[in-house]
Amino acid sequence: MTCQLYGIGNALVDSEYLVSEAVLDQSGFTKGTMTLVDADERSSLITLLEDTAGISLSQLAGGGSAANTLVTAALLGTQTSDSCKLASDRTGDFFVDDLVGLGIQTSMSGQRPDGVTGECISMITPDGERTLVTHLGINGSLSSSEIDDKALSAAQFLYIEGYLVSSEAAFEAVLEAQRIAMDNQVAVSLTLSDVGMVENFRTEFDELVGHGVDFIFCNEEEAKLWTRTESRLDAANALANQSGRFAMTLSGDGAYVSGEDGQPCFVPADKVQALDTTGAGDTFAGAVLSGLIAGESLSNATVRAHELARTVVSRFGARLSSGEM
Repeated sequence: MTCQLYGIGNALVDSEYLVSEAVLDQSGFTKGTMTLVDADERSSLITLLEDTAGISLSQLAGGGSAANTLVTAALLGTQTSDSCKLASDRTGDFFVDDLVGLGIQTSMSGQRPDGVTGECISMITPDGERTLVTHLGINGSLSSSEIDDKALSAAQFLYIEGYLVSSEAAFEAVLEAQRIAMDNQVAVSLTLSDVGMVENFRTEFDELVGHGVDFIFCNEEEAKLWTRTESRLDAANALANQSGRFAMTLSGDGAYVSGEDGQPCFVPADKVQALDTTGAGDTFAGAVLSGLIAGESLSNATVRAHELARTVVSRFGARLSSGEM
């Protein structure tokens, strides 16, 4: 199968819990952010949620930022491929079966090594905000050996998950994927992923952008931190000067995207009461890239992306189904 959109990212299975503000405070994790933890910290959090607070697992679902983006694009008819790292455990089986069922190629559909597949614990408060606690597991050893050179070289876009900059081995794999893409005239897109990533790994993001990034995805807070600006418009103008194209989402108010004249263009969105913001940015990116691959203008692709992001936040879960497209 020909690949149009090639993604590289952490392969995670999402474990979702509906929590109160009090339980979230007790967990000690900062609301609305993503925190990396080791196996012991993951175990302690599960004990707090399930044993101390008596909260049952709400949903188990395939996740990972890049994978979520590829799922949206695949449901819109885009041919996709995913570079990731999975262990030969039940969680890895769940992840592969999920992607293969949607027609997404993956580098891990064959023999997989021993280990523990990554997990993301998503704590969702009554206001719909999600706080992510991630145990990377075998993702920590993601390397260039997981890259399918042939599929990537034939794609129209490479999509890089910004969370990968936190791992030295994974960052080297990202740089290799970027090199292959640029050598084969494949457009490089990058998501900044999380304010914590921008704050703690600016050097790695600078290196990626310095090598060449054609499209940046981010939200308002990530953009302000990345560009060292205070307002939405200032951040949008700075992004316009840093990359070929960009899309900066504005927490349900719409988005600033690159205009035809190279200047920021505001694309409004209808407000919606969010139940779970998990996957909103991933869904948005998948819809935009799918639209661009299909030949749509960035503004038109953004309108469609707003519609799908509105749908995904209006119910629980990070991914849409075919019936919701």
